[in-house]
Amino acid sequence: MLLQEPSHSPYDLRFQLLGFPVRIAWGFWLMSIIIGYNFVQGLDMMLRQLSPGVVPLLLGWTLCVFVSILIHELGHALAYRQYGIESSVVLYHFGGLAIPRGGRSYGNLGSLQSIWISFAGPFAQLVSAAILIVLVKFLGYRLDQFQTIFQFPNVLQNAIGADQGEPLLTQSVGLYALVDFFLFPSIFWAILNLIPVLPLDGGNITSSIVDLRGGSRQTALWISVIVSGLIVLYGFSNGDQYLAIMFIMFGISNYQQLQLAGR
Repeated sequence: MLLQEPSHSPYDLRFQLLGFPVRIAWGFWLMSIIIGYNFVQGLDMMLRQLSPGVVPLLLGWTLCVFVSILIHELGHALAYRQYGIESSVVLYHFGGLAIPRGGRSYGNLGSLQSIWISFAGPFAQLVSAAILIVLVKFLGYRLDQFQTIFQFPNVLQNAIGADQGEPLLTQSVGLYALVDFFLFPSIFWAILNLIPVLPLDGGNITSSIVDLRGGSRQTALWISVIVSGLIVLYGFSNGDQYLAIMFIMFGISNYQQLQLAGR
């Protein structure tokens, strides 16, 4: 199974936050660096002489990914707590998990409650990104990221005033890079997580909606398989091999579950 809790290691980092036990598996740091290397290298080339170098940029990227994904999982954990379920947070090489540990049984939750718990993680990330955007705009700086990273249409950039103000790069290269590094996972990965493919949050939301409409688990699995195939085609056609490989794995996992359900 994908997205299951990794085994414990003496190299894991452990602490408490908002009353939740948090464990950071050593693989989380390694995968953050691997995933972010090309992105960081592209920013380093863009900044040229202004760049502090790939290594400092990678450290900043890893820190921002850590904070963004931790916010995501805390969103799930707080939603669990809202319904009387305590949980713990684990960050590892596939991202993160909020794992129910005690209190009210997770199996007693209704479909609408399950939808909110699944949505709360991406929602928390998007809210954190919105707060950063408002802060940057309040300080009078321009959000070049919506053109260079996200390539938003001009109408959307104008709607949030992304093209107005002084370039943040003229104030601080470090701040410019950190805004880049935080907005990318907090917006792009949050939206990616809402794709209706199990076991992503969007897949769990879809499964709950299917359940509300009286459908079966197999329907949600078929949706996951079909959407996974479409994302794989999109990934390969746009040169995003990592995205394609990830959804190949999701598609295979869901298809295997379909076969088991058929037996």
